Amino acid sequence: MKAYMVFDIGGTFIKYAVMDQAAKKLVSGKFPTPHEGLDSFLENINELVDHFKNSYDLQGVALSSPGAVDVKTGFIGGASAIPYIHGVPMTDLLRERTGLQVSIENDANCAALAEGWLGAAKGADYYICIVIGTGIGGSIVMNHTILRGAVLHGGEFGYMIMGGSGKTTRDPLQSTWSKSASTNALVREVEVKKSLAQGSLDGEEVFRMAKAGDNIAQECIAQFYKKIAIGVYNLKYALDPEKILIGGGISKRPEVIEGINQELGLLKDDISTLHIEVEACQFDNDANLVGALFHFLRRCH
Repeated sequence: MKAYMVFDIGGTFIKYAVMDQAAKKLVSGKFPTPHEGLDSFLENINELVDHFKNSYDLQGVALSSPGAVDVKTGFIGGASAIPYIHGVPMTDLLRERTGLQVSIENDANCAALAEGWLGAAKGADYYICIVIGTGIGGSIVMNHTILRGAVLHGGEFGYMIMGGSGKTTRDPLQSTWSKSASTNALVREVEVKKSLAQGSLDGEEVFRMAKAGDNIAQECIAQFYKKIAIGVYNLKYALDPEKILIGGGISKRPEVIEGINQELGLLKDDISTLHIEVEACQFDNDANLVGALFHFLRRCH
């Protein structure tokens, strides 16, 4: 049976799996992300590949990585918590070490590809994924292919300038979607309004407070839904995708999807008549592994 070695590179851990062509995990695990440098990173991956070559008919190596990944050259631009992976021909280096075909794709793009292959966007030709967390990012997918843009910034929705309540500001970049409507932004707004130290709350706590009847938390969450809905509205009219998926840890809360959709239902008039709604992403912890495999199968087979 053909099998594939798949890695999800994170700042703290690197997850791995041996998967078949249908994304079934045959073996899985993780190891701490090496801090010693590039050679240690390459050697860790090569040792695992060599180990599993003895038990499986490995056809190649697929990677999900942070940063601005150039899938054609294998170089990773931008910045991440793992500086040594940037600016080197990663796919060439791993191909030399392992003797196998190698592919690499950005982690957010992998998550989006997973949804189109086997998840919430299965059957859709054209969809977008919006990932809400520390900031807001995402991907645009057309015919199972990532729309990357001229400088690999396609899907960077968090940079959209949203403004707010008709107010002007000397620095409009402080009104980006990431800075005004991310989970971090929601948490910080509650902390400020309750005169709490920065970092004293997290998203889970804010929603627990709201459920317990805290008026400030409830009001901030209501505004959070409205801000997300406005950005989704803009993306729907700019891109007109078949589906709009919401990812990130907060998307696992059913009330979040319901709250955003309620706000979207209010954004209609005689001219703006489109029915717009969002769905939660289906995949969670395995999304990047599944998407990396799909990318490999499309690119190398």
